[in-house]
Amino acid sequence: MDIFKLFYIEAAHSLPNVPEGHKCRRLHGHSFRVEIHVSGPVNEPEGWVQDFAELSTAFKPLFEQLDHHYLNSIEGLENPTSENFARWIWQRLKPELPLLSKVVIQETCTAGCVYTGDG
Repeated sequence: MDIFKLFYIEAAHSLPNVPEGHKCRRLHGHSFRVEIHVSGPVNEPEGWVQDFAELSTAFKPLFEQLDHHYLNSIEGLENPTSENFARWIWQRLKPELPLLSKVVIQETCTAGCVYTGDG
């Protein structure tokens, strides 16, 4: 069974490795939608995979580090593409959430990425 918790992060970034003149090279911001998924069996007697509160507790330090900040200034996010952002979150959450199965980043209404820890 797969469950998830949603978080919303307001943050600015620029993509320094795209070509000169690319719009994403300029400083801009997003209302990032972040999904944290965990997968596992439904445990009894609770009847759940994991308490949603545990996902919130694990994500809280990351939220505080990311929300209303310039992502490029955070160690490991010097090139904060959605792909790198998802991987960065995964690397910090996996030790706290062993059942972590997926990190989904949506940076606009129509664009995002899914990271499952495979690269």
